[in-house]
Amino acid sequence: MDEKKEKRQQQEDLLNAGIAGAAYETVQKYGTAIKEHYVAYSGVDYENGKDLVKGLKQIAEEKINPNYKFQNIHQQAGFAAEVKDVARSNAEKIINGDPARKIRTDDLGRVNDPLYDTVIIDAKGNVVNGSGAQMKFLGASQKDPNGTGDAVRALEKLQLRKFEKYLEQDAHIDVPSDQYDQMIEEANVKLKELSRQLENQKATDNLEQVKKLQDKINKLEKIKENLRKSSVSSDEAVFARLHPGLSTAIDVAKVSHRAGIQTAEMAATIGGSVSIVKNLVSVYKGEIEPEDGVMNVIKETATTAAVGYGTGGFGAALKGAMQNSKSGYVRVIGEKTNIAGTLVSVTVAATKTLTRYFKGEISGVECLETLGEQGTGMVASAMFSVVGQMAIPIPVVGGLIGGMAGYAIASATYGVLTQSLKEEKLAHEQRILIEKVCDEHIKLIREYRAEMESIIKKYLVDSMDIFRESFVEIKNALAIGDVDWFIESTNTITENFGGKAAFSSMDEFNSMMIARNAFKL
Repeated sequence: MDEKKEKRQQQEDLLNAGIAGAAYETVQKYGTAIKEHYVAYSGVDYENGKDLVKGLKQIAEEKINPNYKFQNIHQQAGFAAEVKDVARSNAEKIINGDPARKIRTDDLGRVNDPLYDTVIIDAKGNVVNGSGAQMKFLGASQKDPNGTGDAVRALEKLQLRKFEKYLEQDAHIDVPSDQYDQMIEEANVKLKELSRQLENQKATDNLEQVKKLQDKINKLEKIKENLRKSSVSSDEAVFARLHPGLSTAIDVAKVSHRAGIQTAEMAATIGGSVSIVKNLVSVYKGEIEPEDGVMNVIKETATTAAVGYGTGGFGAALKGAMQNSKSGYVRVIGEKTNIAGTLVSVTVAATKTLTRYFKGEISGVECLETLGEQGTGMVASAMFSVVGQMAIPIPVVGGLIGGMAGYAIASATYGVLTQSLKEEKLAHEQRILIEKVCDEHIKLIREYRAEMESIIKKYLVDSMDIFRESFVEIKNALAIGDVDWFIESTNTITENFGGKAAFSSMDEFNSMMIARNAFKL
């Protein structure tokens, strides 16, 4: 393969690894949110070892009386709405960083709770006072297939005596999202009419009618006050009952799209920054014309944005599936590594390699070697993304650097090992192998350093001086063995980005280690 093409491919793979690493937090967050929808469908939370009383799949399998098909489906749709609303609510809480969760009372062991269908529990599992709610999907009529009068009929039913217990306990009443506004509007019309009647009866001193009308007004005001818009519409509830798998897939796709958009914006910034620097250098050297440089930047930025969208979107969907997998091993690697987002980058890289092979640009041996290198590099990138994010707890930057470092190290190591396997006398060539390992690492560090610095500058442009000074001090501290100086230098970086240093000297560290209290580095 042409040397320039090979180098360009290595640079693209390295950048994709960095994007996958930078997307780590987004993929983790949105993937965990998506997991809620997988749980809602299957009825099983494998991660926490809990079974729901019913998931969407089980509700869809319930029997229907042919003589009461409409009534049965809409009744079961009400249960589906509860499950779906809980999944959507919890997904949003996860995305927004809210530790509280909505849960059906049935799933708390309070099956057929007389007052509440759902409650909110805090991070410790305690029910939040005043969070209880009833979900009422009422008003559907077989004689009104378009649902024009659903909201009016629902409001009328809520005024019946059998629903008074919810008002007396001040329970929230969640209604279909498509009915809420019309129900509020209808309540206002009725309140206006009842108020007019009340004034007329007061004028005639009809105390009995005055009391009846006032009671109706009070009840309607209370209903209006307690009404809440559910996250599920009437049509969505019925669709979830009839097509649980497709309904779940739609919700997963919506959350994945949001993750994809977020990572696409981030990737465009990273890829655009790299492209601008690279093409400015090429224009300065006279290798390309300015117009070509501009077009290259546009094209390369769009390409990295597309890779970012796929990494975030498909990565989040895969992360959610892995997090609720029956296999404990799959759940662990999905949680402890960035493998979900990285797999997308592997696929992109592998597709390009196979395309070059089918076009005859590389041989079969080169194809297999490249695929092995890319795969090994991306898996290492998945591991190092987490390490980088922990070592540098700055959104995007830690995962970015960790992902790129992991890919570079693994790629260099893989290249050396595959080359050594071709030698007939491995033992005899051991010294040469060690030299090659060192040479490859040094070569890659030099080649990628400039690009990594340009990416870092995009995020840390105002703090590069602090990085340089701290790194010089770290180097000097290591040279003379001054541990306190080393700690002080690293703390400077942490504090500059809003972090709090765990300790400021070796003595403090020793004290923390001796103390019985747990602490986190």
